[in-house]
This record gives sequence, structure tokens and C-alpha cells, in this order.
Amino acid sequence: MPMEARPSTGEQAKQHALERLRQAILHGEMAPAQRLVENELAEQFGVTRASIRAALIDLEGQGLVERIRNRGSRVRVVTVEEAVAITECRMVLEGLCAAKAAAAADDEQLTELADLGTAMTKAVADGEPVTYSELNQDLHDRIRRFSGQQTAVELLERLNAQLVRHRFQLALRPGRPQQSLSEHLAMIEAIRARDSQAAEAAVRAHLTSVIEALRD
Repeated sequence: MPMEARPSTGEQAKQHALERLRQAILHGEMAPAQRLVENELAEQFGVTRASIRAALIDLEGQGLVERIRNRGSRVRVVTVEEAVAITECRMVLEGLCAAKAAAAADDEQLTELADLGTAMTKAVADGEPVTYSELNQDLHDRIRRFSGQQTAVELLERLNAQLVRHRFQLALRPGRPQQSLSEHLAMIEAIRARDSQAAEAAVRAHLTSVIEALRD
């Protein structure tokens, strides 16, 4: 039976365009300030301009795209000042998630965190900053997931999407992985000790260090 063709109009088409655009921005395939031309994107994704326009409006709401009067849309540029402000908000929400994860995580989840800590230590020792950066994101993702605090998770997904470029640049900065490794290991240790207060403090210490690095 032939595979059903994907619709080029309607809600499904918009969702397809939205997800493709979002992933392209998050993975750095579309650079900050890059113009987003509706007819080119419509052709690229096999959907109508109306579907692209609807997707761009949603991405504007997520803080990933900005629409400029009479100029169309472009990938939004997040300034250092804004990145700092976003990280300050992350500090509160990620701290909450770490505290809840320390109370809620089961033994298997705590073992997963320990294994991630071992892998992060190896990536730093082997001089692999990109691998370390990916493991870093995985650690934060798991702590959020283990917390069970879905509202915080959803808010953090939106905040973190806006920080992609800054986080990647920090990951490649010489000496930064070595510095952040000890901060992440402290987070893991506090959660595995089921010490909610220490877990929240460790996250706040780590993100304070991220803010200092952003400002450098």
C-alpha cells in the first residue's frame, strides 16, 4: 500500500514546518539574524506559504523568531544581557527541579545520573568538548524529567531554546568544560544523597558560574 502523502496545507502542514524550522534553529543550521523567506521555506518543506507564516508566528511566540515591520522574519538574536536574564530565570526553575529530583528519583534514576557523571569526566579527560556539551544537556534534561515538575519543565524548554548559540559557544571555550565538570558532579552528588537543599544550592552555584562566563 503506498505511503500516504503529507498534506501541504492545514494544521499538519503547519506543525511539520514548525518542527523542521525549530530544529534547524536549535541545531544552528539557521544562524542568528538569518532572514526567513516564506516562499523559499514553503518550497523547501513542501507546504504552503500560509503554513510557513503560521509556523513563524508560533516560533515568534517561543522567542526563536522575530518579525520586523515591512522586512519579514529572521532568526532572533539573543544578546548577552538577555542570555544572562534568561539564565537567572533558569536558576530558580532548575534549582526547584533538582530539589524535587533529590526527593523523588528512584535508585535506577540515581544510577543513571552517576553514569552520566562518569561519562562527563571521561569526555573532559579525553578533550572532547562537543561530547561533553551533549552529556551536559542530557544531565540537565534528566534532572528536570526526574523532578516530575512538568510546569517547570515546559517553562525551561522555552527558555533553553533561546540560549542555544550562547551555550554552544561556552562549551567550546578553552577551560570551560573543566570548570563546569566539578559543578555538575556536585549537582549529581547532592541529588544522589537525596539532599534537596544541597541539590538546589549546587544548581544555583553552577548557573551563577554560567552567568559569569557569559559576561566575560
